[in-house]
Amino acid sequence: MIAASLVAIVALIHLAILALEMFLWETAFVRALFRVSADFAANTRVLAANLGLYNGFLAAGLILALIRGVPGPGEQLAYFILACIVVAGLYGAATAARRILYLQAVPALLALVAVLVGV
Repeated sequence: MIAASLVAIVALIHLAILALEMFLWETAFVRALFRVSADFAANTRVLAANLGLYNGFLAAGLILALIRGVPGPGEQLAYFILACIVVAGLYGAATAARRILYLQAVPALLALVAVLVGV
């Protein structure tokens, strides 16, 4: 039950990122959150939407894993998607912003450990 809850939280995080990057990228709130100027946001709108779509795919994979069952048949898919998120979060923290480590990699790692342990 804990594992499924953590997987669901990670899925929600990535659905939120999808919304921020695909639909709200140029709003003052999101520009402040991502620390970008209005010009930068305007110039990178399509790129941000593309990134948001990828985050949506990660969330969809986790939701599918939950539907299949965690614990249970969805575990293998959850392992894969969570591991991808951990790697992406580590890379993002190393190359873009350290806070990505805490917002994406750490929650995914906690969920991954919970799924592996079976709690």
